[in-house]
Amino acid sequence: MNFLKTMVAAGLVAASTTAAFAADITGAGATFPFPLYSKWADAYKKETGNGLNYQSIGSGGGIKQIQAKTVTFGASDMPLKPEQLEKDGMIQWPQAMGALVPVVNLEGIKSGELVFSGELLGDIYLGKVKTWNDPAIAKLNPKVKLPSDAITVVRRSDGSGTTFIWTDFLTKTNAEWKTKVGAGTAVEWPTGVGAKGNEGVAGNVSQTKNSIGYVEYAYAKQNKLTYGALINKSGKTVQPTVAAFQAAAANADWAGSKNYYVILTDQPGETSWPITGATFILMHKDATDKAASQEAIKFFKWAFEKGDKMAEELDYIPMPDTVVKQIEKTWAAEIKS
Repeated sequence: MNFLKTMVAAGLVAASTTAAFAADITGAGATFPFPLYSKWADAYKKETGNGLNYQSIGSGGGIKQIQAKTVTFGASDMPLKPEQLEKDGMIQWPQAMGALVPVVNLEGIKSGELVFSGELLGDIYLGKVKTWNDPAIAKLNPKVKLPSDAITVVRRSDGSGTTFIWTDFLTKTNAEWKTKVGAGTAVEWPTGVGAKGNEGVAGNVSQTKNSIGYVEYAYAKQNKLTYGALINKSGKTVQPTVAAFQAAAANADWAGSKNYYVILTDQPGETSWPITGATFILMHKDATDKAASQEAIKFFKWAFEKGDKMAEELDYIPMPDTVVKQIEKTWAAEIKS
């Protein structure tokens, strides 16, 4: 018995010693890619022994933390403008792409049955369309039996890149939204109940009858939420599928965009999903802890090389190889080791 105790104790010591040498990579930010980063981190830990400590706190929080140098990398679904990156001494790159879906909690309605346009979603989030049987909803959904109940609007309460992608789409498709609210990680919401993170919005919608919200597609699938179809820029009704996300992502001009500043909402193409976006990594060019910085780069390089299948399994879109080569050149030129 004592021998067994000794062996267990030795095992624990060995494990803790290994953990001490395998320093965790620290990051914080976007909730949009959290399911993907978690999956990558598990596989990376098994393969290398190195862990990833990622706080899924929203893009706004991630930007603040990397600016304050309290983490090795920040993650945001809103790319920072070139002048902001210059000011902060940072670089950014897209790590993966994904898509947002409108989600509803309506009795008897199945995923993909309810159709929305950007203009309609804007009017719902402006508080102009207040009930589910409003003529504006009925017009796009003539065959759907709509309840007369009031709509509960759910939106983010924290600084959020998911909110940036959502409000950017509304700004492009609803003129009144553009003038009254606009796009940003945090906006003056005209209506709605606030929830924290994609997790919070997903949870709130699943528990609230007659509600509508917006989440990254992986969260809709994981939480078995009812998602809606969308009318895209070409006037076609599209369902959220990987093929539709890829059709939108194919329009991205990464090579011609300074600091990879690309917004993928409301892209042309008959099959394009209109609320597609990239998720970005932010790092300091001249980091205080250069060893930690290099460890983070190793992880992201590994993710590009070995993480595509895992990304696809969660319905994210991996970055094209040509873009990955460009990103690796950016690392070599910009990040001081």
